[in-house]
Amino acid sequence: MAATDNAPLILPWDEPNRNLAAHVHPADWKNPTPASCYNLVVVGAGTAGLVSAAGAAGLGAKVALVERHLMGGDCLNVGCVPSKALIAAARAAAAVRDAAEFGVRVPEGVRVDFGQVMERMRRLRAGLAPNDSAERFRRLGVDVFIGNGRFVDPHTLEVAGEKLRFRKAVIATGARASAPPIPGLDRVEYHTNETLFSLTQLPQRLAVIGAGPIGCEMAQSFARFGSEVLLVEASHGILPREESDASELVLESLRKDGVTLLCCGKDLRLSQADGGRVRLELESHTRPCDEIVDALLVAVGRAPNVEGLGLEAAGVAFSKKGVQVNDRLQTTQPDIYAAGDVCSPYQFTHAADFMARNVIRNALFLGRAKASALTIPWCTYTEPEIAHVGLYPQQAAEQGVGLDSFTRELAEVDRAVLEGRTRGFVRVHVRKGSDRIAGATIVAPNAGEMISAISLAMTNGLGLQQIAATIHPYPTQAEALRQVADAYNRTRLTPFARRLFSRWMTWRR
Repeated sequence: MAATDNAPLILPWDEPNRNLAAHVHPADWKNPTPASCYNLVVVGAGTAGLVSAAGAAGLGAKVALVERHLMGGDCLNVGCVPSKALIAAARAAAAVRDAAEFGVRVPEGVRVDFGQVMERMRRLRAGLAPNDSAERFRRLGVDVFIGNGRFVDPHTLEVAGEKLRFRKAVIATGARASAPPIPGLDRVEYHTNETLFSLTQLPQRLAVIGAGPIGCEMAQSFARFGSEVLLVEASHGILPREESDASELVLESLRKDGVTLLCCGKDLRLSQADGGRVRLELESHTRPCDEIVDALLVAVGRAPNVEGLGLEAAGVAFSKKGVQVNDRLQTTQPDIYAAGDVCSPYQFTHAADFMARNVIRNALFLGRAKASALTIPWCTYTEPEIAHVGLYPQQAAEQGVGLDSFTRELAEVDRAVLEGRTRGFVRVHVRKGSDRIAGATIVAPNAGEMISAISLAMTNGLGLQQIAATIHPYPTQAEALRQVADAYNRTRLTPFARRLFSRWMTWRR
């Protein structure tokens, strides 16, 4: 099958994956003859690179796009797209399992065909691939080069024996899964997000190391497919970044699905077991655990892709945390910028997208757009989902920012009650004494959809008063946003104002 640097592109090599490869790494691709000079050379064809290239070309720039492996990057190939396809299938299985709660009887219960689940994922991924394909970007006017790009000086990149001269460049090479320092990890077989989606058989027992977003999403999904899942986390609980009562709601849901959490895990050691299985030994809450699993997913550790790029020759400073950039995403070489996971603490597709838009403004149009000005929401796609934007209370306290917080439980929202989805809440933090939104957390089945209203308000300087004045259709779960804003408005009715209104009404009778 097709390969790059002796590594297989995509497994299994079935029809959907052959279609995928034909778009994102076509075997017969011929690199174009380089232009004499490019307005912009983009290194890396993940989200940040694709947005940079398409946006700049659409504005009339002469653009070269260089990718050594798969167009579309992590998002299309081993991230957002395949994981959400699996999550959707797992939710379907859970809906059938829980149908009796609604008076719907399913005689045979849940029977998951894991092979078909994975084939569906591969087929849908291949169907989305044309959007990120080499051919599409060639039609957009971008010179697409497949091969390893390396800077030879601050204004020249070499790829496949050709030299691309440029006025400006953007490094968008992303990040990859990296192996954490776990004793024995180097002596056992394990999966990361880069290999998990190549599975064709469901592991009977699966261990997931890391209870962050990826770990929790995949732990819940595989448990719903029928795996016995052990979720191992060094700290207490799951999703340590989130507000504790929010992550606790997700933990309850994971346990309902059969996930066993081994948190506060100490002295984790891995070793080989019979039949290619993996043995985990650790201490969880002072209790020794010795477990053998059929498959292991390591969902912690990310490393920026900075090796082999010739960054030293270009005068670009970098470290193990990534490429060093200023607030305008400019590297230490003023004509070279960076965007996306290679330089950002916010490793999300949508963050990479909008960072790339800033790069276009700043690199090509003398703009001064700041990354710090971006309002970046995020969502963990467990069930329920957790979505957040802005400050957490702990961050606000560290920055000396006073907050007032308003919470609406889903159990108080009619639509949530009618759908039997009452485990969750909408919480908005405002700067003390005002309605100016500082942050928000939503725990709900569709929290990722709901958080955008808060992001819109924050981006455009709208407060809770404007949200309270906005009519929301009834019954919807999004109505909880207005109800939170109503709760803020009620705090404005002070005892003094209430007495004045009472006297006014008395006078009007």
